[in-house]
Order: sequence, then structure tokens, then C-alpha cells
Amino acid sequence: MKVFEIPAHKFADELRRSGLIIRTGPFQLHIKTSIELLARAIHILYADFPVSNDLRFADFHVRVAPPLLRRWYRQQVQFYSDDGSPFNPLPINHAHPMFEWCLNWSITTHANQFLIVHAAIIERQGFAAVLAAPPGFGKSTLTAGLIGKCWRLLSDELTLIRPDDGFCVPLVRPIGLKNNSIDLIRSFVPDSVIGPPALDTQKGTVAYLKPPKESVERMDELALPQWIIFPKFAAGKSASFTPCTKANALLNLADNAFNFNHHGTSGFECLASLIDRCDCYEFHYGNLEEAVAAFDALLPPQAAARR
Repeated sequence: MKVFEIPAHKFADELRRSGLIIRTGPFQLHIKTSIELLARAIHILYADFPVSNDLRFADFHVRVAPPLLRRWYRQQVQFYSDDGSPFNPLPINHAHPMFEWCLNWSITTHANQFLIVHAAIIERQGFAAVLAAPPGFGKSTLTAGLIGKCWRLLSDELTLIRPDDGFCVPLVRPIGLKNNSIDLIRSFVPDSVIGPPALDTQKGTVAYLKPPKESVERMDELALPQWIIFPKFAAGKSASFTPCTKANALLNLADNAFNFNHHGTSGFECLASLIDRCDCYEFHYGNLEEAVAAFDALLPPQAAARR
């Protein structure tokens, strides 16, 4: 069963009572919440994901609920992982961003079967690119633009790499957009579905983009990257790729890895093998149309022609 097949009111009731299992990529997420706006956001943005009320196994048990002392006055929301609460509460209208941010934390803290890099990964016709950049460099905006123009989303935030063979495992979830990027993607991808914005978060205004249905349906398909790309948005800048040395690419990717130290020698060898196999570029862009055209030009002609 898919999320969209459950009526919204019944979906919210199930989340409030015993919770539901939603699967994304390799993970089963047991989600419980009594927050109606979060239940609505999940129902809209995770509409195409498999869901189950069979609670016998989950990789992560997460709950989002008001803390006892702030249930009515200046309402807040708290994130719980296995009934532990690792973070301070936030205003209740930040419930969905908190859910996504804390779910990232849960995965990066516990899923050490993968080497986890703070990077997006996209694929088209069997050719995959890892996009690694710090917050504020335009990575999510670029990813949202590309998946709106025929690229498949594997992940926007967390690239999961299998250390034994270097394949990347999809972790498809909604894409977080901030501030001006929200309206930019609305106009660039007119049929996009974007959830309600959360105002005045620690990152400004935040809203989430629903992942394409095809990307969700293909979230069991692994990818072997051909490119490592370090994007950066610069207003007025023409879209351009600049080759970077593999040594610098390795250092930059290691800096963006959450659990590099945990994997030790195998983590270094995994990243080194990935870098050795890929072409590595810095990418500057100031316009999404130009950026998409530049990425399409990376593809062999026969792959770029197929849409």
C-alpha cells in the first residue's frame, strides 16, 4: 500500500495512535505524531512511498509530539528517537523541518553500514553524479531543478555508499528548499508539489519539495557514480565546470562525510576508489536553465537524447 491510498484523516489517526511504517530506500521508519500539520505534510510529500501498519520491525522509531510543559501556551514540538530526546524543542509550526532534520541525525548517527556523505546524488540513463557542498551553496536548489528536468533523485542530503563495492544506495525523501529557492523552483518546475512553508526557522523560511513518483518507484535501484561535482551558486555567473584535482576532491569529500572516522582505513579506501573512478569538477552557476543544460551536456549524446 502507498501513503496516498490511505485517506488523510485515517492516516493522521494511525500516526497519532500506534504509528505507521514508511519505507525509504533501505530503511523502515516507524513514525508517530499527534501534530496535525506534520501528519498533513507527510501525507502530501510522502504520498508515493510504501506504508504499512505492521510494526514488528523498524530501523528507526521516531515520534514528534508536544513536550508536556508547552502543550497549550506558545506550543512547541519535541523529537523523540527510541523515546530519547536528543534536541531542544522548536515552535510547533517547525514540526516538519524538525522531523526531516532529526531523521537525518538518526540516520547519520546509526547507519554505519554505509559511508555517509553530506551530498546529493542524481542519475540519468545509468550515469550518476554526486553533488557535495556546504549549506548555502545552492546544492538543493540545483538538485530540485535537475530532477524536475528528467534526472532521477537518489538523495538530496545523504549519499549512502556501500564500502565493499562503492555503489550508492538511494535514500529518496523530500528536498528542503530555503527562502528564494522556494519560489524559484515553483516557477522552474510548474507541476512541482511543495509543502507549506515554515517561517522563521534557524535556516529562514523552509519548505519541502515532493520527490518525483518515478524516483520513489525506483528507490531500490543502486547507482555507481561517474562524476563528483562541487556546486556553488553565484548570481550572474554563467554555468561552467572546472576540473579539480583528485587530491582536492578526496579532501573535500572526506570533509563532507559524517562517519569517515568510524570506517577508518576502509572509509579512506572507499572514498579513494570513488574519486579514482570519477571525473571531478567544481561547478558554478547563476541560472537553473543554464545549469540543467550544462549537466545534460555531460551525458553521452545517446543518453542525453532519451527523456
